[in-house]
Amino acid sequence: MFSSHRHDDLKEMLDSNKDSLKLEAMKRIVAMIARGKNASDLFPAVVKNVACKNIEVKKLVYVYLVRYAEEQQDLALLSISTFQRGLKDPNQLIRASALRVLSSIRVTIIVPIMMLAIKEAASDMSPYVRKTAAHAIPKLYSLDPEQKDQLIEVIEKLLADKTTLVAGSVVMAFEEVCPERIDLIHKNYRKLCNLLIDVEEWGQVVIINMLTRYARTQFLNPNINEGGSGDKTFYGSDEDEDEDEEEKEKKPYVMDPDHRLLLRNTKPLLQSRNAAVVMAVAQLYFHLAPKAEVGVIAKALVRLLRSHSEVQYVVLQNVATMSIKRRGMFEPYLKSFYIRSTDPTQIKVLKLEVLTNLANETNISTILREFQTYIKSMDKDFVAATIQAIGRCATNISEVRDTCLNGLVQLLSNRDELVVAESVVVIKKLLQMQPEKHSDIIKHMAKLTDNIQVPMARASILWLIGEYCEHVPKIAPDVLRKMAKSFTNEEDIVKLQIINLAAKLYLTNSKQTKLLTQYVLNLAKYDQNYDIRDRARFIRQLIVPTEKSGALSKYAKKLFLALKPAPVLESPFKDRDHFQLGSLSHLLNAKAGGYQELPDWPEAAPDPSVRNVEVKESVRAVGTVTHRDTGALWGPQRMEGSESCSFPRAVPQRGVFLQTIAPSSALKSYELLHRITGEGLSVEYCFSRQPFSPDANMVAVQMQFTNSASSDTKNLHIEDVKLQSGMRVKEFPEIELLPAGETATAVMGIDFCDSTQAANFQLCTHTRKFFVSIQPPVGELMRPVFLTENEFKKEQGQLMGMNEITEKLTLDVKCRNEHAIVQRVTTAANLSRVPCGSDKECRFAGRTVTSGSLVLVTVATKEEGAAQLTVNCEKMVIGTMLVKDILQALTQ
Repeated sequence: MFSSHRHDDLKEMLDSNKDSLKLEAMKRIVAMIARGKNASDLFPAVVKNVACKNIEVKKLVYVYLVRYAEEQQDLALLSISTFQRGLKDPNQLIRASALRVLSSIRVTIIVPIMMLAIKEAASDMSPYVRKTAAHAIPKLYSLDPEQKDQLIEVIEKLLADKTTLVAGSVVMAFEEVCPERIDLIHKNYRKLCNLLIDVEEWGQVVIINMLTRYARTQFLNPNINEGGSGDKTFYGSDEDEDEDEEEKEKKPYVMDPDHRLLLRNTKPLLQSRNAAVVMAVAQLYFHLAPKAEVGVIAKALVRLLRSHSEVQYVVLQNVATMSIKRRGMFEPYLKSFYIRSTDPTQIKVLKLEVLTNLANETNISTILREFQTYIKSMDKDFVAATIQAIGRCATNISEVRDTCLNGLVQLLSNRDELVVAESVVVIKKLLQMQPEKHSDIIKHMAKLTDNIQVPMARASILWLIGEYCEHVPKIAPDVLRKMAKSFTNEEDIVKLQIINLAAKLYLTNSKQTKLLTQYVLNLAKYDQNYDIRDRARFIRQLIVPTEKSGALSKYAKKLFLALKPAPVLESPFKDRDHFQLGSLSHLLNAKAGGYQELPDWPEAAPDPSVRNVEVKESVRAVGTVTHRDTGALWGPQRMEGSESCSFPRAVPQRGVFLQTIAPSSALKSYELLHRITGEGLSVEYCFSRQPFSPDANMVAVQMQFTNSASSDTKNLHIEDVKLQSGMRVKEFPEIELLPAGETATAVMGIDFCDSTQAANFQLCTHTRKFFVSIQPPVGELMRPVFLTENEFKKEQGQLMGMNEITEKLTLDVKCRNEHAIVQRVTTAANLSRVPCGSDKECRFAGRTVTSGSLVLVTVATKEEGAAQLTVNCEKMVIGTMLVKDILQALTQ
């Protein structure tokens, strides 16, 4: 009753004419949903407010509609025209929410509307809306798979998107709709590798898993010359494989640069705080990296063992698989897998599995000592697993087999029946390896049939006595006598072994056991279990010769007493690596729905040129060399009548300029290499603020080399580029010769990825290498854009709230007129002036070079030098740094 009254109050508030009441009602409704309360009966009252002009109310209405649109489809359909209007809303959050609601209505009749909305959203200016479009694609595909071809076109368009916000979402859509279309990835492969470090964590996992499968189809196995498959041997595997003559004649392996790019760009993510990202990188290295480089993942995976037990469980499952074939990389971290008393049972068992896989002649004594303490645990399942682990160690390492066997025999006197039972099962398997040496152990175990009641243990003892009855000729008939007495009360698994024991003793010692065997077979003949009845009839016909006996009876001894191979105690994780590590299928050891098979390596390398992105020949980067006495330090003039020249090398030639750049005379230059440090070679650079022709996402950096030494400098080039955060560099072509006393100018492009982190590299000559770095001011990470006054106001309206930073300041005395303000702002940042009707305001606009994020700057002047600086930017970090730089420019 109370709930219905509350809902009535909320409906009244939603019907009110006051936005404040509507906003309060929507806040309460969203809070109800967050607490798990059902608010579906409010749908008619809420959906009416989707057309509300108050932006805050509208946002919360869409939050509600996204939650309930699928449940209340009929009512949602009535408001579909309102949702369509929402797709044109100036606010990016409303456009995205409208699309999200539209794609939640699971009715085939609106498929054409959804398709049109997705196509429009895929071209939206806001990356957030494009991301939402990518999320809507799988929803539409599941509603109507016939739309696949059109959706692939949208996916292809979104894959070309250069923003990190969209990348993960579109790859997820690709995986859901058309994972077989790897041709869509070719042109975007390098971009995805470079963006990876800045993509959200969820997107990183999706992209890494997709690129793992892509790489398995496009690159050669890096371990192809390492004894066949690179996964077969690692760090001294016990298996020695003979190399074929053909293998020896194979050409040396050379890694594809794109393969290296993927490994290099994913490696930093091993430091991620997100366990799923670390696990994704680890599986990528396991499946793709050369064996010498896989070891880097071990430390990262061991770090994850400090996480919650759920994370530990998944990580240990994967470590257990890796440690079978790549044991060496985890050996230094052996103690990290020691078991704590507080660990849950499933974690204990997995750590045991890893310890057993890591056991070798060097560390086995340490591991066995550890196992001895585990056997005293109160956790019986864990104790049983420990005993099995001891058995596996004994099987794999012959040097400790007798030690393990003696230890297990001592456990037979344990007070706990489950411990004894598990020991019997393991001892049985070990004795099969060398039964003739251990007849005393078999005698000891025969005496346990009076005490052990666990069916599996009793069955194991009976099998041993029957199989090796020649070693215990006096004890075996007596055991059969005792078992015949209790036959009717035994479990089925024990009854089957009693029948087998009777048959084997009949064949080897019929004088003592003939009557006992017939008695047992008669009991079995009338047993309730048909398996036991059938076994008794079969054995009677086989071992007791009669006139009706078939030809098989003469081979009875060979059938029952044939030499049997000793069992191989293998890890349950032995062949699990055919599933992609980190996947649900690997965890379950069974193919889960939606799982994509990990492809085999190709035998021949596919064409690497499919990943090349076309760059027009007329705009390739080239160097510029000028004679020292031309006097044109930063701005060589274009050759008359020339468009652009492209040469493979920069050759000193008076009056010839290979590329022209005309930067502003006000551009600030920075020292890259001092002539003393450079032994006569000095280098200065400036940010030319001109488009870098080969790649629009790169900042053009113009460098001037001056040779003050007495000798010529040769082979001037860049090496060992060290970049962070997905940055890229387009190096300037090598300058073959820089004569003494002359100057050369060259242009390089750097994609700073919208960050002010430095690009580090070595500047090399034919004799020396110099470590240098270029760090950009935030203002140089932008390019100017031209907006009208109305466009500026519209864009500014969409970048409010957290995207807006405002600071009050007092202008410098020399900076209190419009011309001075414009000059100082444009010097601090590469922005263009926006027309303004007011003489009290100066407006500027630009976009970041890499992501194209909008940057808007407003300087509003007041009396006596007071002013207000406002920066609106999609990237808050860029905005914050830009405010600081412009404040400094205007006040000093």
